[in-house]
Amino acid sequence: MQAGSGASSEHSLTFTFVFSRGARKRAVTSSHSYFLGLGACLHCLQQGAGPCSHCLLRKDPVSEFCSLLFSPRYVLGSPAMQKIRGARVLLSGLQGLGAEVAKNLVLMGVGSLTLHDPHSTCWSDLAAQFLLSEQDLKRSRAEASQELLAQLNRDVKVIVHKGDITEDLLMDFQVVVLTAAKLEEQLKVGTLCHKHGICFLAADTRGLVGQLFCDFGENFTVQDPTEAEPLTAAIQHISQGSPGVLTLRKGANTHYFCDGDLVTFSGIEGMVELNDCAPRSIHVRKDGSLEIGDTATFSRYLRGGAITEVKRPKTVRHKSLHTALLQPHVVAQNSQEVHRAHCLHQAIRALHKFEHLHDRPPQPWDPVDAERVVGLAQDLEPLKWTEEEQLEQPLDEALVRTVALSSAGVLSPMVALLGAVAAQEVLKAISRKFMPLDQWLYFDALDCLPEDGELLPSPEDCSPRGSRYDGQIAVFGAGFQEKLSRQHYLLVGAGAIGCELLKGFALVGLGAGKSGGLTVADMDHIELSNLSRQFLFRSQDIGKPKAEVAAAAAQGLNPDLQVIPLTYPLDPTTERIYGDNFFSHVDGVAAALDSFQARRYVAARCTHYLKPLLEAGTSGTRGSAKVFVPHVTEAYKAPDSAAASEDTSYPVCTMRYFPSTAEHTLQWARNEFEGLFRLSAETINHHQQAHTSLTDMDGAQTLTLLKSVFGVLRERPQNWQDCVAWALGHWELCFHYGIKQLLRHLPRNKVLEDGTPFWSGPKRCPQPLEFDTNQDTHLLYILAAANLYAQMHGLPDSRDRTALRELLKLLPQPDPQQMVPIFPSNPELASASAEFGPEQLKELNKALEVWSVGPPLKPLMFEKDDDSNFHVDFVAAAARLRCQNYGIPPANRAQSKLIVGQIIPAIATTTAAVAGLVILELYKVVGGPRPRSAFRHSYLRLAENYLIRYMPSAPAIQTFHHLKWTCWDRLKVPAGQPERTLESLLAHLQEQHGLRVRMLLYHAALLYSARWSTEKQAQCLPLRVTELVQRVTGQVPVPELRVLVLQLSCEDEEEDTAFPPLHYEL
Repeated sequence: MQAGSGASSEHSLTFTFVFSRGARKRAVTSSHSYFLGLGACLHCLQQGAGPCSHCLLRKDPVSEFCSLLFSPRYVLGSPAMQKIRGARVLLSGLQGLGAEVAKNLVLMGVGSLTLHDPHSTCWSDLAAQFLLSEQDLKRSRAEASQELLAQLNRDVKVIVHKGDITEDLLMDFQVVVLTAAKLEEQLKVGTLCHKHGICFLAADTRGLVGQLFCDFGENFTVQDPTEAEPLTAAIQHISQGSPGVLTLRKGANTHYFCDGDLVTFSGIEGMVELNDCAPRSIHVRKDGSLEIGDTATFSRYLRGGAITEVKRPKTVRHKSLHTALLQPHVVAQNSQEVHRAHCLHQAIRALHKFEHLHDRPPQPWDPVDAERVVGLAQDLEPLKWTEEEQLEQPLDEALVRTVALSSAGVLSPMVALLGAVAAQEVLKAISRKFMPLDQWLYFDALDCLPEDGELLPSPEDCSPRGSRYDGQIAVFGAGFQEKLSRQHYLLVGAGAIGCELLKGFALVGLGAGKSGGLTVADMDHIELSNLSRQFLFRSQDIGKPKAEVAAAAAQGLNPDLQVIPLTYPLDPTTERIYGDNFFSHVDGVAAALDSFQARRYVAARCTHYLKPLLEAGTSGTRGSAKVFVPHVTEAYKAPDSAAASEDTSYPVCTMRYFPSTAEHTLQWARNEFEGLFRLSAETINHHQQAHTSLTDMDGAQTLTLLKSVFGVLRERPQNWQDCVAWALGHWELCFHYGIKQLLRHLPRNKVLEDGTPFWSGPKRCPQPLEFDTNQDTHLLYILAAANLYAQMHGLPDSRDRTALRELLKLLPQPDPQQMVPIFPSNPELASASAEFGPEQLKELNKALEVWSVGPPLKPLMFEKDDDSNFHVDFVAAAARLRCQNYGIPPANRAQSKLIVGQIIPAIATTTAAVAGLVILELYKVVGGPRPRSAFRHSYLRLAENYLIRYMPSAPAIQTFHHLKWTCWDRLKVPAGQPERTLESLLAHLQEQHGLRVRMLLYHAALLYSARWSTEKQAQCLPLRVTELVQRVTGQVPVPELRVLVLQLSCEDEEEDTAFPPLHYEL
């Protein structure tokens, strides 16, 4: 990781699950094969999918476990999760760092975790160890931590080992982790692990410095080195020759393929010899086309197909700790960071030496002890590049001295970050997914200390107080701790990152004083899938408000914490709640939100009220943490691509007739769900309640939709068989008859006026499918569609696939005459909605009358998190069938759920890491005025061992005549007593600021324009400003409103000038 200060066994049919809670058992009969303990059939796991609806029986604890781990599966994949589920890990050291590693591993679902720590809890542990409390003082850390860790995930065995760590003990584990261990213990255990091929990690934090070492052996193979999905692209043409030349379709990302990449092929028509062939090496030509080897004897290429990258395994060779201690290979971006990491390496070695000599760590901020550490570092055996080549680098004595002075403390954000990275390395060791660290990581946040040496704490200020904050006081002093306790912060979002931030706030004591406090705002409720990363929640909390449960849990971590939960959203509709009075009591805001729209709004509130904003986000193993300080840094700006990424849409014709990507088919399938099972039910219910008939005014889209919902049935379904008959008819319509109709209008050999084949470029020529009950996807579609149709009509459903196959054999083939006439006369240009004449309207109204007899239909709202409701199953199966129609490589179920559910994949390690980075910046914000050079934005990619910290940009300066301002400035004008008029306001702006106002607005309401007629100006200028706002908007300003925010434009301004907001102070 680049870092720096500047920066089982398989069974089938009937079997028994044995759960970890007591001797509870459940037998499940199935035609699928299952992996014991994973609750998903072999087919689902091999496809990289989550459990299908057949696997997920409602209220089954196995279903709960799979839902719990589904978010990690998005990131790591099912094969990796299987390995993690069966892994055995030994963790020694249960101070703050060990607790963080343990928490992350338990949330990720590691098979068993054995805890080892013979030491008792002391006061300094409580500053960073969230599993311990005052009641655990003098109790074994491991034993005190076991119960709470086990509660995080009941499927993980959490065991305590009370004896010594022996060679025989180590043989029982795949991975061994030591935290905060003495160097002698690290060398002993590391040597044994290296000898026996056991993956070994050693991690430690010393104040604001963190260290992590990995030894995965001399021949460790990484099966999947990167997080990125294999590259795939659509094929335009392949030549016959030696070499054959493959041309990618226009718009494909040709520049991502590299010489020597291994690829394979699928879905090709004509040159079928390439489909599913052994991996071939490619050569990228200057024009972007690819040489793919000899194709001279292959069949002529016709159309379609995709090329897909095949990832290559990589081998890692690690040295033992004994060797790496003197030949450290550090992860760094440049030579400057390498030198700094080497100095930190020597500083930590010197601290170990000091402790060995004095049987204690250096006293906090004791200059005498610090000089002794510097002397020990100078006397250490020099580091080497190799056994023979010595490192010629001077020791940075000032750096070593600062490390020694601040090394006695243990800080919550440091252990959160290092614990996250260490846990991710454990997962890499188990799963062989992603490249491990090679081999030493040093991270320091010494930039959290004041730059002015006179402001550094004194030994007296940092001495132990018998307080839960002693570990933090040892670094920053008691005076800083008092500052933290007086803060009042707003946390927006109590999801994965929000939970981690709340834990960190509780441990550091943010707002824990009588005059301080925390407010947690989140409108969401807890769902089962949240439990894999939102560790403050438990299964009994499902359905409860996140804010309330998180607030109570945070107070459980620190009883002195003052937390107020609010379940109202923070958006324009709640500005009376989160208004002037509310923000006047807030010192800063932390945002843990999952949409750019929400982030932009919260950031705008912070800019308006001049509050610092701490912001974090994650996606898989990638994360960021940023800080925005009024008048010091730039304000928050969402990425340019944010708006587009949150509202991706595709042309209707592309989705319906000319899909070329899996995303197109998934959007089509998602629209199918909405139309068939929600909109149609709402439409029928509306006409039923209003006693109205269908007319051509209802629109062809609605009428076509209803005809699809009525389908082959002539009356409202009465039983399961009717629902299956409808589902089979709709299958034929979508994937067989509809495709044949399309090809009748647009045959394969159709040519455009310029001679270009119609079915070329991004347009893939489809082929109809033949229904086959032996095809899993065909059957899953019928099962899902029939169940959803039954739910909508309030009928009993069924999950029996064997019975469904038998029933389908008995049903007659659907009559093509009953299929919807879905094509207009010119489908190339029209939006593909059918035309309805009087006879068709009469037929539909007759069906509507039949459907209106009985109770209202139940519109189904798409729910991605309940894997037993068939919602995702229907969409995934429909999209996969559509892909088969068009020869498109399909997405698996997990990918489908990710896309259609608009899920941001999150895992515990990344969320913990970014929360730690955020709280490091909190230290600086609370500590007092700091220059911009003290603050850091951070970006990390745990899968790729990448962490960069960089200084935020300065706020952009704008000018107009003699005025200069940034986004943090505003023009303040008091309303006065009596309140000033509009005419007085305009005069004030001209006299005081030289601004001749051309236009004045309140939100979107125009209050004044210099272009108005003399008569209109005469009507408005004498009015008081609040009176004018009321007249224009029709709304009376609320009494608690302290400021009217007005926007203005002025004469002679440039086109890109954005004047600061005018704060009219009431």
